[in-house]
Amino acid sequence: MHAADVDLARRCADGDERAWDRFVREYRPVLYRAADALDPRGGAREIADSLYAELFGVRGGNRSSLFHYFQGRSSLATWLRAVLAQRYVDHLRARRRLEPLPDGDEPEREKPNADAVLGVAVEAADPDRSRHLMLMRDALAVVVARLSARDRLRLGSYYRQELTLAETGRLLGEHEATVSRQLARTRRTIREQVEGHLRDVGLGDLQIAECFSHAAEDPGPIDLSEVFDAARRPLVAQSERSSS
Repeated sequence: MHAADVDLARRCADGDERAWDRFVREYRPVLYRAADALDPRGGAREIADSLYAELFGVRGGNRSSLFHYFQGRSSLATWLRAVLAQRYVDHLRARRRLEPLPDGDEPEREKPNADAVLGVAVEAADPDRSRHLMLMRDALAVVVARLSARDRLRLGSYYRQELTLAETGRLLGEHEATVSRQLARTRRTIREQVEGHLRDVGLGDLQIAECFSHAAEDPGPIDLSEVFDAARRPLVAQSERSSS
């Protein structure tokens, strides 16, 4: 999905001037918007600018381009925001170490947890992340609700209950290989229909790719139990209406 981003990063790492010009033109605004979200006073912009030296690399030195660490598991924009957020947190930690110790009579203020600071920084650098994850959760609930009862049982047994393929097969009276094939088919169906649902609510290809990237990196509010429960509620309501 991010093959074009990987190719651009590879060419930038190799010193391709045209690729670098394109990167600066397209991704400098991304980095600056993320930096302004981290620190509206402009302090994070210096960190964003300093990233360019690491991204470009040092020719003839021991340090290679930071682009070599980009593997395409997320979009290049998402990866850049995450790197910037980490650098920003490192900057805060270093500055905190240089702060003078409090006087003996002055109580020491509680320091924020570093992981919490990083989480807030990543969220600020990528403000669409929470919305994308919520859209993914809602889309999954809708799509799972559309599956047949047997497909939902197989999917829930393997992913929610964490049964093995063999245990799931015994539950459904299927061979282990059949369970594996059916799960693969269901995963393809879910992905295709989730993409369709996200497109129906107004997202474009790039935004859909970001939704999947965010979910793959850190699913956050996406909980399989809640997804299956949300998928089950319309079925229960329909059954109650039918019985009444």
